[in-house]
Amino acid sequence: MVHFVGAGPGAADLITVRGQRLLEEADVVVYAGSLVNPQLLESCKEGCEIHNSAYMTLEEVIEVIAGAEKKGRKVVRLHTGDPSIYGAVKEQMDVLEREGISYDVCPGVSSFCGAAAALKAEYTLPDISQSVLITRMAGRTKVPEKESIRDLAAHQATMVIFLSTGMLRKLQRELEAGGYPEDTPAAVVYKATWQDEKVCRCTVGSLAETAEAEGITKTALIIVGRFLDSEYRRSKLYDPAFTTEFRKGSK
Repeated sequence: MVHFVGAGPGAADLITVRGQRLLEEADVVVYAGSLVNPQLLESCKEGCEIHNSAYMTLEEVIEVIAGAEKKGRKVVRLHTGDPSIYGAVKEQMDVLEREGISYDVCPGVSSFCGAAAALKAEYTLPDISQSVLITRMAGRTKVPEKESIRDLAAHQATMVIFLSTGMLRKLQRELEAGGYPEDTPAAVVYKATWQDEKVCRCTVGSLAETAEAEGITKTALIIVGRFLDSEYRRSKLYDPAFTTEFRKGSK
């Protein structure tokens, strides 16, 4: 069996209990070395075979997995955050299915959740934000034309932007062209939940300047939205006047 495991956003103790158990039991681990915290590998058992996929192609990853499977060894494919977000897992799963190799997925805590924790923020505030757009700038890997930053910015929803720290000046222009005013609250969250985490609050109009001043060029999320500083209406969930399935309101 092959287990795709989400390693969490960075801190070693933010992997799930299930993910930790699978990692401890694994005979072979293929981990995304560019982003996964290497401290997680300390829990691997003695004799576990470890491969850093940062130096591997898809074909080489599959070769290791298939070889281990033929020997009846348990494999963990360890991805950063949650495998479903920019994890390039579908192409691996498709090959495994063609090869008749069984697999399952253990979800993880995504870095966008880690960023909210670092900001001590709630993405979804009544009257302010009820949607979160997870996206990225087009770079060497394109994005569908209808999902350009400019088009998504027109919604004025909360945005969490991955893989774009090296293109912040262009990102600023696209956000502003899409409709975000320059003074829209924003943040650059570097390595959320890691020991060297850095949170830089700014505005859409000062994103590039802020990151440059802090020397941040990669491994950061860009957060944009009024939820970062706006007045909001109290949730009805805990309003004493609001009746729910579990309690009767005062009115």
